[in-house]
Amino acid sequence: MIIAAGDAVAAVAALRMRWRVRILILLGIAGYAAGARADAGALEFAPQVWLNPGIYAQHFDSSKGLRNNNIGVGAEVWLSRDHALMGGSFINSNRARSHYGAYQWRPLHWQISGLDVGAGIAVGAFDGYPNYRNGAWFVAPLPMLSIEGRRLGANISLIPTVAKRFDGALAVQVKLRVW
Repeated sequence: MIIAAGDAVAAVAALRMRWRVRILILLGIAGYAAGARADAGALEFAPQVWLNPGIYAQHFDSSKGLRNNNIGVGAEVWLSRDHALMGGSFINSNRARSHYGAYQWRPLHWQISGLDVGAGIAVGAFDGYPNYRNGAWFVAPLPMLSIEGRRLGANISLIPTVAKRFDGALAVQVKLRVW
């Protein structure tokens, strides 16, 4: 049986992605377990589900004609006050379809004018960016700031500029709590 070089490369890439997803899931479970113990003395927390319509990205270099309104659909599930799983799909700034799955750790919390404000980091797997790995999956950390009311909230993140790969932006993701 002869396997084409392109098929072999695709098979290896798919295998690597499966392992990366498994590692992210294990990290999420480990983070949740660690957080569950740390949260034992914290206030009661009920799991939450938030939905979002994609991401708005204000790029630092607006002369490149990049797409700012990255519409799509996404969800985040807060398992505890500090730990969440996120996932979704959107049309990215390069006008290509992107998918993502992430674990968010938000250890810093404040109450400001009746709003819950939290800060931390999200580590996720992303695809669909043609200038990086020809659109294949990659893992990246992003700083996160969340501002949440009872039903409406926003995630704010700073996407760094990486020469010839990513164009930096301030990203805002509006979200609606559904549970």
